[in-house]
Amino acid sequence: MMRLGVIADDFTGATDIASFLAQNGLPTIQYNGVPQTHDALDAQAIVISLKSRSCPVEQAVEQSLAALRWLKEQGCERFYFKYCSTFDSTEKGNIGPVTDALLAALGETQTAICPALPVNGRTVYQGHLFVGEQLLSDSGMRHHPVTPMTDSNLLRLMERQSHGKAGLIAAPVLDQGAEAVRAKLAELATQGVNYVVLDTLSEQHLLTQGAALRDMRLVTGGSGLAIGLARQWTTAESGRENAEAAGRPQGERAVVISGSCSQMTNRQVNAYRQQAPAQEVEVERCLEQLEQYAQTLCDWVEANSSQPLAPLLYATADAQQLRAIQQQYGAQRSSEAVEQLFAAVTRGLKARGWQRFIVAGGETSGVVAQSLGVTAFHIGPAISPGVPWVRDIQQPLSLALKSGNFGDEQFFRRAQTEFSQ
Repeated sequence: MMRLGVIADDFTGATDIASFLAQNGLPTIQYNGVPQTHDALDAQAIVISLKSRSCPVEQAVEQSLAALRWLKEQGCERFYFKYCSTFDSTEKGNIGPVTDALLAALGETQTAICPALPVNGRTVYQGHLFVGEQLLSDSGMRHHPVTPMTDSNLLRLMERQSHGKAGLIAAPVLDQGAEAVRAKLAELATQGVNYVVLDTLSEQHLLTQGAALRDMRLVTGGSGLAIGLARQWTTAESGRENAEAAGRPQGERAVVISGSCSQMTNRQVNAYRQQAPAQEVEVERCLEQLEQYAQTLCDWVEANSSQPLAPLLYATADAQQLRAIQQQYGAQRSSEAVEQLFAAVTRGLKARGWQRFIVAGGETSGVVAQSLGVTAFHIGPAISPGVPWVRDIQQPLSLALKSGNFGDEQFFRRAQTEFSQ
């Protein structure tokens, strides 16, 4: 029975929530983009990954509605709009406009706003989003090159980029349990509140939210709420066993590719460079001799593939380096050139027999998966919370796809050493 259809606004975010659904008992399949087929699916949840986080608003809405239509055709009756736990967006969108469009398409007037993921330090208190002990607006997200987050108040953020009214269910109500949350939802509905922000300080709050929201037609948020919803419908043990069997990594030849410039990925790259061969990507060569440069990097990976840990290719830079690159080459031009390089390298390595790809960064992960021809995969064991190994449904390929700030400093090493075939 199909329980849930998830529309995710980027690739690693989709894998993040798919991992939590599977590990909490809901067999899950993830698709890269809206599928063109209508095959019978052996899953209780379907996650569709889009590339709609920072594209034009109209495009994000169009893609999201297309995903909704396909999920409804598969028999899904409840839906989840998944965005980043740091609420990555601008004052014009895209979270608000997509939420409004999905509500309208479903004939609904109220939804939940739940970006929290306490296990990764994302909590909500009095409607304000925290990253660890910092307000979102005081964290590294304040300087994000595409979606700088300078406000932590989720009610204000939603009302600025949407057409409805926001309200809050505060932590003391969550502490009273699911029935109290349902009563508050009904009260807010009578006040015309469309977007209900829920305080979240612990996993118990997520479980309470799952019980209170299980019948809501559309919910929105990060991956944390998936924990509570999945446990409403099945047992964690069955999902974990299915994940281990379906998605355990395969293939001996591995490579690490990092395109994220987040603070955590910078730390992960710096740590891994001390343990394995590493090669920094040169933006100028991406722009001037893409195919030749890609071939050179493939040769370098192959020459360094006999080491205990896989070679690393990285375009990761700290904030100062990134500003300098963007000023010299242009932000969009340099970003697109690096993505095109990683696409060419990925295709080249696949042709040479590479089967395991460990990737950091949402945009980079989408590029790698697309270049490999990956359209759907099973969810495997988690390397870190929200970051599982996944296995292509049709090809002998395994991937670990990591959002920028996820994982600990030793993530790249652990992805290889803790999971044997």
